[in-house]
Amino acid sequence: MTESSMGNRVRVLEDRYGNPLSTSSAAARDAYVAGVDKLLSAGSGIDEAFRDAIAADEGFALAHIALARTLQLLGRGNEVKAPLERAIALAPATTSREQGHIAIFAKILSGQGAAAVSAIAEHMKHWPRDAMVLAPATGVFGLIGFSGKSGREVEQLAMLEPLATHYGDDWWFRTVLAFAEIELHRLDSGFRNIETALRGCPRNAHAAHIKAHLFYEKGQREEGLAYLEQWNAAYPREAQLHCHISWHLALWSLETGRRDQAWKIYREALHPGGSWGPQINVLTDCASFLARAEMAGEPRYPELWREISQYAAKWFPNSGIIFADMHSALAFAMAGDAEALARIIENPKGPAADMVVPIARGFDGLAKGDWTRVVDELTPVLATHERVGGSRAQRDLLEYSVTCALLRSGRADEARRLIASRRPQNAASGVPLAGI
Repeated sequence: MTESSMGNRVRVLEDRYGNPLSTSSAAARDAYVAGVDKLLSAGSGIDEAFRDAIAADEGFALAHIALARTLQLLGRGNEVKAPLERAIALAPATTSREQGHIAIFAKILSGQGAAAVSAIAEHMKHWPRDAMVLAPATGVFGLIGFSGKSGREVEQLAMLEPLATHYGDDWWFRTVLAFAEIELHRLDSGFRNIETALRGCPRNAHAAHIKAHLFYEKGQREEGLAYLEQWNAAYPREAQLHCHISWHLALWSLETGRRDQAWKIYREALHPGGSWGPQINVLTDCASFLARAEMAGEPRYPELWREISQYAAKWFPNSGIIFADMHSALAFAMAGDAEALARIIENPKGPAADMVVPIARGFDGLAKGDWTRVVDELTPVLATHERVGGSRAQRDLLEYSVTCALLRSGRADEARRLIASRRPQNAASGVPLAGI
């Protein structure tokens, strides 16, 4: 509450985290809060909620910047400019927190990731419950996740843990904290936090997804598949994580012997034209599934590799996001597009550019059955592959590639030792590699 010049008490509208908002429209506030919750839970209709907030109060700066961020996350970067510019224009009339909030997203939306992380850390000192600002630094696809640094998993948890007292049992915070813990194999606390998150918001797609990672880390494929199938049944196809959750379902179907089901999921929910998801998810999930299917003994389907190679060439030909570029390299290699592959090898980009070349060469060996080359190029990468970003579950593509190459070159004992040391829980429940 604040005092007006007339001495009357005027209600200041706040977001769900108690942060004052520079709008006098309750309708705008309500739509904004709904949009934030949809964004933080990977729901559907995120952009519509922020557009509703803008319709109720066109001068509501945070609604404009939230819309710009949403469009970026949804892979619609060509639409970001107008709401970003409008937010910047409106910023001087807002509070100090909102001005900092907008400035940080301006950095994120213009590709200044490292500067944005530093600004987020400083912002949190003053406004620790500004969840929208904290969110981009969290998760395996966040600014820290894609920083290219060794130790980035530890860095992320170190940013989150001191903030726990400010958030209590808030479902969003417990979701991102659980993921940071699970990636560092702190499974007991990760389990407690993800269960707290799901109690607070049962239809939180991020939490359901992170619970799937907990099943993965424990090697519980049947349990994970059963849980995620049940949860996903009511999740809208157009929602942000539908493609990636479908990837988990397809992999677990493949790994539990339900191969027809796995391919059905691929056709209906993963491949370009069949899926809905941000472009980075479509690329990485499709390329990863096709490679893993081959390593599990499925035949190679050249037409599917050509399809995803063409998709990679359109969206991530050599982006500087190593997690995308390594999957583009895989697609180019498997599709036989030597020219596209050479562009990545000859001109690697991004903060982990030094890792792109051996990974691309290793995948080229995988495509050609040059098993010695796979082992020689990819084995040194395994020690620091957290630098490529993504989750442990996604990065095991590299472990599986080396293990597969060892198996196919007659080094079965060495293959078993490698995967047992790198992925002991998965190895104990049976690794989905032909000949293991």
